[in-house]
Amino acid sequence: MNKEDIIKLAIEHTISGLKFDEDGLERFAKLIAQHERERLTDAAMKAAEKGIDTAIALEREACAKLVDAYRPPLEQNYSKIIARVIRARGKHD
Repeated sequence: MNKEDIIKLAIEHTISGLKFDEDGLERFAKLIAQHERERLTDAAMKAAEKGIDTAIALEREACAKLVDAYRPPLEQNYSKIIARVIRARGKHD
């Protein structure tokens, strides 16, 4: 939260009846803390989602590589098809 955001909140809440006495300042500080918690929670969730997506992609590719490496003479085409299908799942999710 930057200076402009804090000033905007102060103005909004002064208009709605917030007084800047000791109790009002304490309530305002709690309001600022709540906004910061929400902002940080949102940022943490986005970072976690990105990490999960990366982990899924890495696991999918590892599975496809295992299938690629499995090539008994009569089943080579099947392993290629399976690996291709595994990799394609990431493009459609």
